[in-house]
Amino acid sequence: MKPKLFLQALTKFLAGLIVVGLLLFLPAGTFAYWQAWLLIGILFGPMFIAGVWLMYSNPRLLRMRLNAKEQQSEQKWVVALSGLLFIAVFVVAGLNRRFGWLLLPDWTTHAATGVFLFGYALYAEVMRKNIWLSRTVVVHANQQVIDTGLYSIVRHPMYTSTLLLFLAMPLVLNSVWSFAIMLLYISIIVVRIRNEEKVLERDLTGYTEYKQRVRYRLIPYVW
Repeated sequence: MKPKLFLQALTKFLAGLIVVGLLLFLPAGTFAYWQAWLLIGILFGPMFIAGVWLMYSNPRLLRMRLNAKEQQSEQKWVVALSGLLFIAVFVVAGLNRRFGWLLLPDWTTHAATGVFLFGYALYAEVMRKNIWLSRTVVVHANQQVIDTGLYSIVRHPMYTSTLLLFLAMPLVLNSVWSFAIMLLYISIIVVRIRNEEKVLERDLTGYTEYKQRVRYRLIPYVW
């Protein structure tokens, strides 16, 4: 185990946990918000397990996943807008709990939890399959096109999984208004994918041919 990498991963994990907790419980004005506790559990539980697994099995991939500093100017705006979107989603969900604006039946939370965990399972499979899975848009030395598994169905299965995760989050939190806000993420991810594909076509050998073989970017038979 690399102590520096472990400390970096643990610091980011705890920081994320604290920030999400503050964004949810402060607006809610109470800790009696079971949907928020549920989201924290299903979000950070698998994240912790994946981090420990990567620490021992693939520290290189963990290091890439921890690096969130974008080099592409267009992508910097995408990351910034995504961050603001998430803040709005969590804060509005907390306010929705405090004031009871529009509450959904409990089965909605349970169903959304199932979708969220399914999205996490897809994400884990993408991480298992693609050793080049960086959080930033960059082509690494000796990187190769991955065209098997989920990558034989859509070109960006990581974004497919994150779309499921992010759209399920507000419903886990029992907030229709947060869900409406999160719909804006679809346009953000479209911009990110279009820019990313320009970089990949320019810098990754074989990506143009791969695009011809795999037609859909995000959702089969849709886009």
